Amino acid sequence: MFRIIAAAIGILIAAGAAQADSGLRRLDTGDEGRGWEAVGRLDIGGRGFCTGTLIAPDLVLTAAHCLYDKRTGRRIDPAGIEFLAGWRNGRASAQRRIRRAVAHPDYVFEAAVSPERVRNDVALLELYHPIRNTRIVPLRTDSRPRTGQEIGVVSYGRDRAEAPSLQEVCNVMASQQGVLVMSCDVDFGSSGAPVLSFEAGEARVVSVVSAMAEVEGRKVSLGTGLQEPLRVLSEELAAGHGFFQPAAPSMATVGERRETGAKFARP
Repeated sequence: MFRIIAAAIGILIAAGAAQADSGLRRLDTGDEGRGWEAVGRLDIGGRGFCTGTLIAPDLVLTAAHCLYDKRTGRRIDPAGIEFLAGWRNGRASAQRRIRRAVAHPDYVFEAAVSPERVRNDVALLELYHPIRNTRIVPLRTDSRPRTGQEIGVVSYGRDRAEAPSLQEVCNVMASQQGVLVMSCDVDFGSSGAPVLSFEAGEARVVSVVSAMAEVEGRKVSLGTGLQEPLRVLSEELAAGHGFFQPAAPSMATVGERRETGAKFARP
């Protein structure tokens, strides 16, 4: 995840705008992680990892910058990306390779940090083999949260790569130029993590984590709404755009224990 200073993109927040946040809770056991199996670690060619969310049996939502190599600025071959649904302590509820990776067409990795870059930092990954497992239920998406709304985040991150962590309560502190400023606790590896609303009586994805920032000395996270970006990405998929893997990989064994060697990502 890249780090930016929020003042550089013109975001101002009144001190004390956010309500009290809950702490991160590591989901180490099957009982603790039940219901969150759709969130997984996205291993990226041995370079590191991001967080992704299954939003349809064959589609994973993440941040667009996770698809780029920071050193070269080039798109990462989807053959080197793997989605580990519900990854926890060496086991995944399902493991899938990526058939196609589609970033928002207006996202420019090399561009200077701006609200537009954060606003378009969204991508969809099409799986070679859909995940059809009664334990892994794709999360639904919803409209942009309003300022002051309580939200939550499930993410992997530096020093917590082997199990997801849940922050049940954080807040939307402000929204400006399509960018959400949130009090949620994120770190390297949390890029692409689902920002969740619970107001519909179920967890629904309302944003993805794009970056860390700093406002008046306070660490915050940045993301965007999903409705318009998802519409654009769906059109890109329907038009056959995106980076394809040339050959179908073999299916991974569900629940297989293995060592990935992945370190936190610095996309």
